Amino acid sequence: MASTSYRGAPYYGADPYRSREGLSTRAAAGSDEIQLRIDPLNADLDEEITGLRSQIRQLKGVAQEIESEATFQNDLISKLQMTLVRAEAGVKHNLRQLKRSIIQEGSSHVVHVVLFALLCFTVVYLWSKISRR
Repeated sequence: MASTSYRGAPYYGADPYRSREGLSTRAAAGSDEIQLRIDPLNADLDEEITGLRSQIRQLKGVAQEIESEATFQNDLISKLQMTLVRAEAGVKHNLRQLKRSIIQEGSSHVVHVVLFALLCFTVVYLWSKISRR
């Protein structure tokens, strides 16, 4: 894993793996393993661990907020689906009643509409004849 093309480095290719002061790596002799050396004078591992713990607490809080928001959204979607099902049932019921009333009334309303259209056409025709004189 260690890069051997960086020969001028103090640990023969370890600088690409250097993370911060106090930590350095170097390639083990003849293998792809990396050796890690911790310098206790420069390393504040306790502070790092404390910082990581606080970040984990923050992430846990964010995850709980996401979970509660997802639960709220799922409940809202379920309620909307139930409302949609009820509305669909109401529309179907009203359509059945409308069809039933049309069948009971017959098609007399269509005859009335056609007669009204003929009457309007006749009035417009006669008016156009009278206005040309």
